[in-house]
Amino acid sequence: MDAYAKTKIFYISIGVWLILGVVSYSGWSKHVLTILTGGSVTIPCHYDKKCTQQKKYWFSEIDESNTYTNKTEENLSVIDHPDQSLFTVTMRNLQDKHNGHYYCVVETGEQSPINIIYETQLKIQSAPDVSVVSSSVSGHEGGDISVKCLYSSGYQIKLKQWCRYKDQSCYTVGRTDTSQNSSVQISDDDDGGRSFTVLMTGLRLTDSGWYFCSAGETLNPVHLTVTEAEPDTVSDKVNELLNVWLPALAALLLLLILVGVFTWRLRQRPKQEKHQIRGRNGSRATDMIYSKPEDPVIYSTINDEIPHDPNKDITYSTIDNVPGSEVMKSSAGGAIYSIIYSTVGPH
Repeated sequence: MDAYAKTKIFYISIGVWLILGVVSYSGWSKHVLTILTGGSVTIPCHYDKKCTQQKKYWFSEIDESNTYTNKTEENLSVIDHPDQSLFTVTMRNLQDKHNGHYYCVVETGEQSPINIIYETQLKIQSAPDVSVVSSSVSGHEGGDISVKCLYSSGYQIKLKQWCRYKDQSCYTVGRTDTSQNSSVQISDDDDGGRSFTVLMTGLRLTDSGWYFCSAGETLNPVHLTVTEAEPDTVSDKVNELLNVWLPALAALLLLLILVGVFTWRLRQRPKQEKHQIRGRNGSRATDMIYSKPEDPVIYSTINDEIPHDPNKDITYSTIDNVPGSEVMKSSAGGAIYSIIYSTVGPH
């Protein structure tokens, strides 16, 4: 059966009418979705942009029922997304009674009244043949994401792929396509043939959309959301800290320098004062007392290292010309003055 054009006669109920028509098929070849019993699945139905205003619906071959877009029932929602040129079908609480074929349909309003844009078969299983760890993943622009796809042992030798619904592009195990905006690499995991991992790096905003993991004809959908790159929060925090703390640290450093200089000056001051006191004491150690020019010159040595000691008595003495004192003579032999030594001590 041709993947892009086939004729199929079946009954579609629209309102109260049963229309027997010729259906043109423009979707992919039939795929099988294996879903866990009691689980749910969301299926994307991409359509041409020119069909934005046309009616779309989800058709079940089991009971020949159709559910138009923007309608929500207890376990079924069909929502149109014209800005993305697709509508999504979400089925919840799936049971064995839901096994069967389903179709995404667009009413064209042309010679061919309806257009099947996607056909799938649902298999509800307690252990799905193909499944994913997470049916929704997200990443930042320029970043990367990984998707883990699980499959049963019976699919070990089947072709594994990561495909995009929108443009029907597929990537196989071991292949890296660097010609695209993002790089895709698929690798079989070392777990005895039960899973493979899809790694997408260098994500772009345009990578957002619907994909699926597949092994053979069996697949499971995954939705990828790529958001704008986050600002470098680490650098922003560092800059913020620098702007706040750098002036404070500079002020603190200046304060420490001033305190250090002040402390050093205080430590140096006692040494200077002690040196000055010693200098003053030394300068007062010997005082010369001169008599009148016509009198003999008399020298007196007074020790006043502790001039203000209250424990010392001050003794005054009168020094006069004493016979037998030493007479200094000039070079001509004449006596010039006498030297009298007097010791003054406490009484």
